[in-house]
Amino acid sequence: MDKISQKDIDWLLNMDKSGAASTASKTGSPQRKKNTGFRVLFGLLMVIGLVVLPFFLLIRTSVFLNLSYGWNGWLALGGGISATVLLLLFYIFFLFRRIDNKKMLLKFSLGGIGALVFAFCFYGVMYISSVNAKSNDIREVYRSMHPILRVAIATTTLADNDLVVTDIQRQPEDYAAMGLPLNQRSLHYTQETGYVHAIDLRTIGRNEFRNILLRGSLEIMGLNTIRHTGTADHLHVSLPITE
Repeated sequence: MDKISQKDIDWLLNMDKSGAASTASKTGSPQRKKNTGFRVLFGLLMVIGLVVLPFFLLIRTSVFLNLSYGWNGWLALGGGISATVLLLLFYIFFLFRRIDNKKMLLKFSLGGIGALVFAFCFYGVMYISSVNAKSNDIREVYRSMHPILRVAIATTTLADNDLVVTDIQRQPEDYAAMGLPLNQRSLHYTQETGYVHAIDLRTIGRNEFRNILLRGSLEIMGLNTIRHTGTADHLHVSLPITE
């Protein structure tokens, strides 16, 4: 057998080191991808939990109390505000759980969060931007809409600032003017609650994916939706009447 030279030994040693490094690189790559994917998923869940969930809870709780327990719109909205404040307080106490003075934390957090949620709801029930209203007529009858619907629309415009309300309040003669049969049970009429329970949102000229996402979001909040194409492509959104 031929002698193995020192040069051959060095070559074999270098090859082993190179192979080991290559193997480590190959085994490490999937792990890094897995960690990156986990961080992205965790970040997405954090955004949903911290940003989306409080607004969802506000509307969903209000709708639930209104429909399931017959609470009037303002009282049900107050229940939704309370549930949202409790959720945000939980977030605060979790983030600052190392603070010893929990009473002071509760005092300042409760006042600040309560004022913030109340201010948003007050804005939602009182005002709609001209950007989100088809015309000044829509803005004039905005407060005729049920308060839960108003806050739901205000919440939706935070994520979809191009949202446009095209119709709110109607009279029976409006259907004849639009060339539609008279609808005696239209929720666009002022109901016994004293409010209009339906609105129309523009869907024409918008990305279809955004229309689908809009409809799904409103339905998750507990509102009824119907896609109409009779007079113009639009999304009919309503808060059911409790029997």
